[in-house]
Amino acid sequence: MIEQPTYRIRAARPAEADILRAIESAAGQAFVAVGYGDIAEQEDTTVPALRAAAVAGRLLVIIDAADHPAGFILCRDLDGDLHVQELDVHPDHAGRRLGARLLDAAGDIARTRGLPALSLTTFRSVPWNAPYYARLGFREMLPGEYGPDLRMELARQQAAGFPMADRVAMRRELVS
Repeated sequence: MIEQPTYRIRAARPAEADILRAIESAAGQAFVAVGYGDIAEQEDTTVPALRAAAVAGRLLVIIDAADHPAGFILCRDLDGDLHVQELDVHPDHAGRRLGARLLDAAGDIARTRGLPALSLTTFRSVPWNAPYYARLGFREMLPGEYGPDLRMELARQQAAGFPMADRVAMRRELVS
C-alpha cells in the first residue's frame, strides 16, 4: 500500500510568494489541454500582491508534511461575501481533494467574520472549474444577483481577454 502524504492548512507567509506564483503557473498549464492556452499564458498573481495578501491574512496554503506549499487560496471581500480570487493546487498534488479543503478553510474564515457565503468566478465548461465547484455546493449566480464589485471584477476579466461567454459567477451559502 502506498502511503499518502499528510497535508494541513495554515496562513501563507510573505516569503512564500515566489513558490505560490510557481504553483499558480504550473496549475494554469492545464488550461492548454482544454483550448484556453491564452489563459495559461496570462500573468500570474504578482509577488507583491501575494505578499500583501499574506500580511493581510487573505492567503492560505495547504502544505505537505515537510511544510512545503502544495496549493493556495487567495480571497478578498466582495459584495459582502468572501470571494475566492485564486485557488490553485500544484499538479503533483492533484486528485487529493486539496482544493476542497482550501475552500472549506476559506468558508471557516468567512463564518468567523460573519460573512454569509463564498463567491468566485470560473469557467462554465472546464471540468475542474464550474462542474467541480457545483459538486462542492456552489451554484451559478444569475446576473441580477451580481453586486457592483462582482460586476467590476467580471469587467476586469473581460478587459484581460477572458472568454466571457464561458465565464460564470458562483456562490456557496455558508451554514453556521
